[in-house]
Amino acid sequence: MISNGTNTTHPHAVTELCEDGRRLYADALRTGRILRTDAESAPCLREFALLHPDPDDAKWLRPVPPAIALAQRLNPIEREITEHRRLSIALSEVFEPFMALGVQDTAPTHSISVLEGLDRINAALDLATGQCRTEMLTVQPSSSARSAENRLLEALERDKPLIERGVRIRTLYQHTARYNPERLAYVDQFANGKVEYRTIDELVERLIICDETVAFIPIREDRQVALEIRHPGLVRYLTKVFEFIWSRAVPLTAGAPYETAPDGITDIQHSIAKLLVEGHVDEAIARRLGMNVRTCRAHIAKLASVLGSGSRAQLGYLIAQSGVLEQAQGK
Repeated sequence: MISNGTNTTHPHAVTELCEDGRRLYADALRTGRILRTDAESAPCLREFALLHPDPDDAKWLRPVPPAIALAQRLNPIEREITEHRRLSIALSEVFEPFMALGVQDTAPTHSISVLEGLDRINAALDLATGQCRTEMLTVQPSSSARSAENRLLEALERDKPLIERGVRIRTLYQHTARYNPERLAYVDQFANGKVEYRTIDELVERLIICDETVAFIPIREDRQVALEIRHPGLVRYLTKVFEFIWSRAVPLTAGAPYETAPDGITDIQHSIAKLLVEGHVDEAIARRLGMNVRTCRAHIAKLASVLGSGSRAQLGYLIAQSGVLEQAQGK
């Protein structure tokens, strides 16, 4: 707020002209001067240096031409802008030598890309497999019949060109793949190529690694979002995880892994027993072992029969007491 000489408050900011000020300044420009007493109602005219005393008569005030008044207001602002521009140029010159180093430092953040939607995921997979020259490692957990059939068709389109180029392929399935006609028919198509298939009772999630340089993993259960990983350390780690599982898996040509052990319990039932003791429900066990719930419950019933259990609670107790889990670990 601005106070005039009579201690009355002038109700506007210094960057504005009030209505009286606008009117009086316009009158002064039209007539060439205004009475000093008339200008008292708008002290902003003097504060903005829009009026100056008439050298010929002290009762009058003359207007400063608008172009001059505007220049007087703009000059300090333009000097400040010029100074800020000079400072920005100086700062740019200081940081310029570090810009290239900064790009290298931040590059690893781009080695993990989020792929949203099946179209984008498949496009990235097609590009990676198209560039693959040495070996592709894949972990393929079982899925529903319909989605599994679709994935087999997609895999067929990707794997054929790889094998024709002499790329080695190693794939891990769950044991249940041995009893899947579509999966077996798919495997038969590459029986003469550099392809190896092994099975294991339980797999966590899908994994694809090409030439130990790029890996793909899903990050949502519906597999509509995936990560494309090109960070060397992470890809090496995932490769080691694959090799660890691979060394414990059974070659697909080695016969059925569900044969009954001396204790009357099959390997798959040992796996189910372990998950039961950990507290998993039937649906979760079936999903982790790649089988439907009905088959899972049939195995649980067989397990209960062998151990002489009459209830689910008793079954968990008998599993813990029977040494079944210790025998499974010793295999």
